[in-house]
Amino acid sequence: MAEKIKGDLIIIGGAEDKEGDKEILKKVCNSINKDKDIILIATIATEYPKEAFKKYKKIFENLGVKNIKGLNVEEREDSLNENNIRLIEEAELIFFTGGDQLRITSLVGGTSIYDALKRASENGCMIVGTSAGASVMSDTMIVNGEDEESPRKFTLKMAPGLGLLEGVMIDQHFAQRGRIGRLLTGIAQNPEVLGVGIDEDTALLVRDNGDAQVIGSGAVYFLDARNITYSNVSEQNYNEVLSMFNVKLHVLKEGDKYNLLSRLPFEEDKSKNESNRH
Repeated sequence: MAEKIKGDLIIIGGAEDKEGDKEILKKVCNSINKDKDIILIATIATEYPKEAFKKYKKIFENLGVKNIKGLNVEEREDSLNENNIRLIEEAELIFFTGGDQLRITSLVGGTSIYDALKRASENGCMIVGTSAGASVMSDTMIVNGEDEESPRKFTLKMAPGLGLLEGVMIDQHFAQRGRIGRLLTGIAQNPEVLGVGIDEDTALLVRDNGDAQVIGSGAVYFLDARNITYSNVSEQNYNEVLSMFNVKLHVLKEGDKYNLLSRLPFEEDKSKNESNRH
């Protein structure tokens, strides 16, 4: 189960609304002082960092943020750059764009920037990630796997993530790309890890006490395999369809909450909403 959460996180399932109400991105911007605090846009995951930075900078400016900077790491030597480390130390919010999550860990893992990110999170910096930037937050991340397929043994590629969220495995673009099979395979191989699937235009707001709230137009799925009674994942015939008994599934919509430490969901307090109507 999740043992420790470094700090507050906003984990976005990708394809968040950038042109309409921008509910999720508004929530991101409203989590800081828009006049004083710095948003640092980390474009490490993408091969088109300039374009990604320009896109999100314009959105955040339109949402009222005054101080926006970019963190661009294209080579591992950039992860040793003192100026980049200083940018992380100055930021109140770090936003990881989408792309390839393995680019993030392979470029920053074990470097000074990696250490600075950990310190920033522990010291109260809000860490936000969308798509690949979401997957990389956990200590074990899904790198590759089959979409829209039945779960099959050993068809999943996993790697260490940044470890900001321990004991959790995150997958994104979840319902839209039919990824329940690959997340089931992930937790079958790691039954102690909580599987979290996040739809597009949907986010999970995680506090350091383990409380997590869903916002956005889709759902978040929690797959708990701690109490499975049988799995064929360790048997031969690696391409065989996965069989697993007694997996617990929770599906949460906007406003619903879940504690990652206790693994218990709870609803929004609707009594307050009712009282506000009268």
